[in-house]
Amino acid sequence: MLDPRRETLTPDRSVHVVGETIVEVGGPGLRDPGAEVVDLRGLTLMPGLIDCHVHVLAVTADLAAQAEWSPHYVAARASRVLRGMLDRGFTTVRDAAGADHGIAAAVEEGYFEGPRVIFGGKALSQTGGHGDVRGPGRVAYDPHWCCATLSTICDGVPEVRRAAREQIRRGAHHVKLMLSGGVASPTDRVDSTQFSREEIRAAVEEAEAANRYVAGHAYTSRAINRGLECGVRSIEHGNLMDESSIPLFLERGAFYVPTLTTYAALAEVGREHGLPEPSWRKVFDVLDSGLHALELAHRAGVKIAYGTDLLGGMHRYQLNEFRIRRQVQSAADVVRAATTTAAELLGLEGRLGVVEAGACADLLAVEGNPLEEVEVLADPERYLRLVVQRGRVVRDRLDRTARTPA
Repeated sequence: MLDPRRETLTPDRSVHVVGETIVEVGGPGLRDPGAEVVDLRGLTLMPGLIDCHVHVLAVTADLAAQAEWSPHYVAARASRVLRGMLDRGFTTVRDAAGADHGIAAAVEEGYFEGPRVIFGGKALSQTGGHGDVRGPGRVAYDPHWCCATLSTICDGVPEVRRAAREQIRRGAHHVKLMLSGGVASPTDRVDSTQFSREEIRAAVEEAEAANRYVAGHAYTSRAINRGLECGVRSIEHGNLMDESSIPLFLERGAFYVPTLTTYAALAEVGREHGLPEPSWRKVFDVLDSGLHALELAHRAGVKIAYGTDLLGGMHRYQLNEFRIRRQVQSAADVVRAATTTAAELLGLEGRLGVVEAGACADLLAVEGNPLEEVEVLADPERYLRLVVQRGRVVRDRLDRTARTPA
């Protein structure tokens, strides 16, 4: 049994699950006469994975085109995105813009098969910001909540407060702010800053009043530092970060969520999946700097969570983040990023990311030792044998012919 926090593998353990919860963890003698027994001898049992930056509704890389699609059509395509994530071993995801209470409920109630969705609703963007998908020749903007967009536009403190309150009213677990330019937006520069400090503080105040927090999209230290100084709890991407941001992360206890796999995927196949040419060219502004930013944060002891930020047909690269981060971090560090550190960011320590009494019964059984070799997690077709979510087996590839009954 793998313990990510302590970086240990303990042999001959038994886990007793009742309903959706782990009720007991003990030695090989642990038995409930009425329980179904699943024999995992020869495998490693570990917590389900958590991806802290996904967009389950981003079913194409052409976000401007998707804004015109029927929300029912987008949801149908999103159901396949969700199932793919679960099959890769992700039992929980934090949606960083787009998903709402309807998507979360569809998974919770079993209409969609996928990881539990911790959602933030629509991200907040200024006019012309990273969440504004209008090209320079378009004026009309439809703010209706059911449009298949990932963001909503708001300008000025009153509008930001109202927009944040709207997301929270609809059940958001966090509020997402676009603090800088980005790749997929058509009219901004990656190195720009977005929202005034007063607007950022307004969103933070509204989130904290509801016992929620703000996640901030940012690339440069100029944008990152403004967000951290104003109370933003997690920084997404951060590829162009320099040393000036590190003391702020540590002082504020903030989290860093790199998303390195998306840039590799966008550069390689982004245009095949609908990424417009101007956005594809912007990928190269941030592609080569992400590992340096990750190394800065890792060496300083910043809390780093796992994220991927993939769009459209590129969701299949979700596990490649393990391989990329391994260039800088140990395998155990990356496993923690996708389990215990991710659970802490979500405010669900002890419930997710661990195999212990009282935790959710989200479990994986894999061949090999993920603490030494990330390939065990990065290649599920070869190594992933069992996925249990909420106490229910959702993927079973156990070779029972080679096992003796428990």
